[in-house]
Amino acid sequence: MRISTIFLTPALWLAGAAAALAASTTPRVGSTWESSAAESGAGNAAIIAITGFVGLLGLIFCIFVLKYLSLWIQAFFSNAHISFFQLIGMGFRKVNQRVIVTSKITLVQAGLNIETRQLEAHYLAGGTVAKTERSMPPMLVVVPALIAANRAGIPLDFNLACAIDLAGRDVLDAVRTSVDPKVIDCPDPSSGKKTIDAVAKNGIQVKAKARVTVRTNIAQLIGGATEETIIARVGEGIVSTIGSANSHEEVLENPDRISKQVLAKGLDAGTAYEILSIDIADVDIGDNIGAKLATDRAEADKRVAQAKAEERRAMAVAREQEMKALIQENRAKVVMAEAEVPKALAQTLREGNLGVMDYARLQNIQADTQMREAIAGDDEKPTPGGEGH
Repeated sequence: MRISTIFLTPALWLAGAAAALAASTTPRVGSTWESSAAESGAGNAAIIAITGFVGLLGLIFCIFVLKYLSLWIQAFFSNAHISFFQLIGMGFRKVNQRVIVTSKITLVQAGLNIETRQLEAHYLAGGTVAKTERSMPPMLVVVPALIAANRAGIPLDFNLACAIDLAGRDVLDAVRTSVDPKVIDCPDPSSGKKTIDAVAKNGIQVKAKARVTVRTNIAQLIGGATEETIIARVGEGIVSTIGSANSHEEVLENPDRISKQVLAKGLDAGTAYEILSIDIADVDIGDNIGAKLATDRAEADKRVAQAKAEERRAMAVAREQEMKALIQENRAKVVMAEAEVPKALAQTLREGNLGVMDYARLQNIQADTQMREAIAGDDEKPTPGGEGH
């Protein structure tokens, strides 16, 4: 019915134009030859204009028909309910009609009822077009995601799928991961680290490698943390569990202790994944970190003791130099005091406080003292200002 209407419309226009042409060329009864010629010329011009306009409209219509006819036929026979004028409107709105038609047909064949305007709105908002093979027509990536979720019994509506897609997440991969959980290596091999290293309480280093099985939590996919957060949290849990072990032997005897304690911490909170299991793939013994730390500590203590001894020696040398300077200072004071003795004697003699006999007796005492020193073997004679030989 619709196909016949489309093809009959330009035919009816052309029929009407032919009828108008025939009516205009019929001569009027009772008119003169001159008036008939003038009216015939004006009628020919009008006929040419009408014919050109009708031909232009027909050409434009044929262009649109040839451009969108195949897509409309596909949608019509697939019961996708996309009208011809909707296809023309998509062209004016810069929407890829093939993507919308293919997406709508795929949804209809899968038994999902999504309006055409919703697909257009998602496309105009920047929805991702699935990368397909050359032999397969392109479609919006939310379409296979919705079909896969519907087949797997995963609750995923169109609005949530569009939100996930517009947020930059791969909604199809999220659905696939929900159906088929994936395994994440911890640590990430791309980071360059092969194992997670931790130290037990006895100082022995333990190297572990874990494999985390996760599936996508679609409800938390928007705003949820990614794989990097899962790897970081699992690594933190492994280090904490090994560090709380009394010895490395406990870890080697029960490696599942690590996975149980890490899994019990609920590390998937606030992430886009649900952790199903944590399996310890490898456990190995590393260096004796405790012995190295003790050796380094002893070496540091030795260097500190050496530094303190050197400090005390420097202080002793400085004190010795200070005492020598003090001795020299005291000797200078003695010399100055001895220099004042003759002056004091002279002053005493002048004032009459000391007689001549007293002075002679003082000289005899000094001479006697020098004689005693000579007899005792002391050849050194003190001289003012220093030592003499």
